[in-house]
Amino acid sequence: MKLPARPFATIILLLFLAVCPAGACPVCGLLERICEGSSAKFSIELTDDETGFFELGMSGGKVLVRGDNYVDIAAGVNWYLKHFCGVHLSWNGMTANLPDTLPEVPETQRHTTSLALRYNFNYCTFSYSMAFWDWPRWEREIDWMALHGINLPLAAVGMECVWRNMLLRLGYSRDETRRIIAGPAFLAWQAMGNLEGWGGPLSDEWFARQEALQKRILQRMREFGMQPVLPGYCGLLPHDAAERLGVNVVPDAGLWNGFQRPATLSPDDARFAEIASIYYEEQAKLFGAADYYSTDPFHEAEAADVDFAAAGKAVLAAMRKANPKAVWVVQGWTENPREELLSALDTGDLLVLDLFCECRPMFGVPSIWRRDNGYGRHEWLFCLLENFGGNVGLHGRLDQLLRNFRLACSKPFSKHLRGIGLTMEGIENNAVMFELMCELPWLGNEELQGLTKEQWLLNYYIPARYGKFDERIAAAWNILGSTIYNCPEGNNQQGTHESVFCARPSLDTFQASSWSKMENYYDPAATAETARLFLSAADDFRGNNNYEFDLIDIVRQAVADHAREVYNSAVAAFKSNDEIGLFSRSDEFLKLLLLQDKLLGTRREFRVGNRTLQARNAGSNDDEKDLFEWNARVQITTWGGRDCADAGGLHDYAHKEWNGILRDLYYKRWAAFFDTLRTSLGTAPQPIDYYAMEAAWARDLTPYSAEPEGDCIDTAREVFQSIFPE
Repeated sequence: MKLPARPFATIILLLFLAVCPAGACPVCGLLERICEGSSAKFSIELTDDETGFFELGMSGGKVLVRGDNYVDIAAGVNWYLKHFCGVHLSWNGMTANLPDTLPEVPETQRHTTSLALRYNFNYCTFSYSMAFWDWPRWEREIDWMALHGINLPLAAVGMECVWRNMLLRLGYSRDETRRIIAGPAFLAWQAMGNLEGWGGPLSDEWFARQEALQKRILQRMREFGMQPVLPGYCGLLPHDAAERLGVNVVPDAGLWNGFQRPATLSPDDARFAEIASIYYEEQAKLFGAADYYSTDPFHEAEAADVDFAAAGKAVLAAMRKANPKAVWVVQGWTENPREELLSALDTGDLLVLDLFCECRPMFGVPSIWRRDNGYGRHEWLFCLLENFGGNVGLHGRLDQLLRNFRLACSKPFSKHLRGIGLTMEGIENNAVMFELMCELPWLGNEELQGLTKEQWLLNYYIPARYGKFDERIAAAWNILGSTIYNCPEGNNQQGTHESVFCARPSLDTFQASSWSKMENYYDPAATAETARLFLSAADDFRGNNNYEFDLIDIVRQAVADHAREVYNSAVAAFKSNDEIGLFSRSDEFLKLLLLQDKLLGTRREFRVGNRTLQARNAGSNDDEKDLFEWNARVQITTWGGRDCADAGGLHDYAHKEWNGILRDLYYKRWAAFFDTLRTSLGTAPQPIDYYAMEAAWARDLTPYSAEPEGDCIDTAREVFQSIFPE
C-alpha cells in the first residue's frame, strides 16, 4: 500500500519537525521519556483529516507514524510498540529498552475511528489513586493517556483552589475555608456533594502546590491537543450557606453515609448566576476556560421537591456564560441525570458518561439500570468502570464488554454515541481490561464483529504484554479469560473479587466492602492453576517487568481464594464445636495471611509504604506530612469516623491487599477474631470493636518502606509451593 500524497501544509510541517528540537513535538518528547534516543528512530507526521486516524509505515529507514492530531499519533506509536516490538507500556512500567534497529512495518497500516471523544477518569480516581501525586507521576500518566488515545481527560487537580477563592469572595475567612474544604484523600466527595471538611485542614502551601501542579498538567495536556474537562459549578456551598449568605438552598438531602452534605444553592435563587460567575471567574484566573465542564448535581441524593429542569438550565447557563461553546459533562449513574433535566436541554448541551457499560449500561440495552430511551437526544460515551474503591484484585467482564460495545456501535444506539470513557474509581490494576477498551475504537467494523476475547488475548494482548508468545502463558490466560475475567451477565458485583483477608471478621464474612455485591462466579481452583502455569514459565521471563507484576498479582489472587476456603472450614469447625479443627484451620489462615504479606512485599506497587511515602512527600512540614499520611491510612480503613464507618457502612470500602497493612492491621483483626472463637466454643462469640483497631492503625505513623524486599519470582514460587505442593 502506498501512502497518500502529502499536502503542502504537511510538507511544511515535516520540514519544521526536521529542524526543531525533539521537545517541540510532544510525541517526540514522549518517545524520549520511553527510551532515550528513540525519537530519532521515528518520523512523526501531522496531517489534516476529517476522521480520527493513525497510520504506520516506513520513511527513510524510520518508522513513520502519521495522524490527524498528536493524541492519535501517540496511539499509533503505542500500537506499533505493542504489536511490532512486543513492548507494552503500562502503569507498572512506562519505560522500555527499544532495539537499536526497530522492526520494519512491511505494509502500511491505517486505523480509523468515528469515536472522536475518548474520556478518562472518575472524580473518585483523583482521591483513591492520585491524591498525593507529584509532577513526575502525573507526567507518566499523561503519557499513558496519550498512548491510549485519551483526548478528553477530567482535570480536577487544584479544584480546591477555585473553591477557596470563591468562598473568600463570598465573605468566608481563610480559617473558615480551611475547615470547609476536605483533605486530599476526600476532595472527590466534596466535589460530588457528599461531604465537606473531612480530612482537612489544608495549608496555604498545599493550595500553592496544587495550583502550580494543575498548571503543568493542563499545559502538557494541551500540548498533546487534549481537551481538559474542568470541574463545573452546580450550586454547592457550605452547609450553613442559607444562614450565612441569606440564600435559598434545596431541601436538606440528609446525610451521605453519616457525613453532613454541603448545601446546594436553589437554581431559582436570585444569586445563583452571580455565585456561579464568581466560581468560573476564579477558575479562569487560575486555569483558563474550557470547552467541557463536569459537574453532577444531586449525586446519590434523593433531592425531593427539586425542579430538575430549572436546575439543569441554571447550571448550563452559568457554563455558557463562562464559555458560549461549553458542553456539560455529566455522569450517567443511578438516577442521574434525571429525565426532567434531559428533557429541558437541547442536543449538544450535554455529554453523558454511561459510567458502568460493561455491567449496568443505561443506554437502552438489557440491564438492571436500563433506560428505555437511553439518554434521548443527548450525546453520550460508552464507559468502562471496572474498579470500585481502588481495591486490589483480578476482575473483569471481557465478554460483556465486547458484546455491549458492539451493541452501542449498532443502530439505534450509535446515533448519539460519540466515544468511549474510562471511569474507574481507582487505577493501576487489571491492565487487560483497559487495553481492550482502548483498542476497540481502532478496530475496523468487520474485525470488531468477529472478534472473540480468546482471539484478542492470544493475538493482541499476550505477545504485546510479555514481548513474545508463550504456550504456558496462553494457557493461563485462557483460564483467566473464561473465569475471573469473565464475570457473567446478571452478576452485578462492584469491582474486584474481594480478598477475605481484607474483610472485618465474622461468622458470615464474605465481602469486604458494604456494597460490593460479590458472588462466587468462578472456581477458585482456576486461579491456582493459572498461578501454576505462570510459575512454570518463570525461568524464561525473569526480569520481564510485566510478567513479574502479573505473576505476583495472580499468585496473590490464588492465595486469597484459597484462604477463603480455609476460613469457611474454620467457621464450620467452630459451629460444630470441633476444637482441634478450629485451632488447625485458624492457624493455617493466619499463616496464609503472613505469606501474602511477604509475597506482596516484593513489588513496590503492592506495598502500603508506596502510598504513605507519596502522602508524606506531599506535605511541606512535619504536621502536614502527618495529616496527609493519616488521610492515606484512614481512607483505606475506616474511611470516616465511627458513625460513617459502622452505621454508614464505609469501613473497608477502599481496602487494599497490600504488604504492611496485611500484617499490621488485617492480621490483628483476624487473630483477635479467632482468639474469640477459641474461647467461645459452644457459645456466641463476644463482639470485637474493629473500628478501634482500624482507627489506631490509621493514627499510628510508624514508617513503612516503599522499597521491594526479596526476589519476586523466588518468593512467589516459595509461597505457592508451600500452599499448593506438587
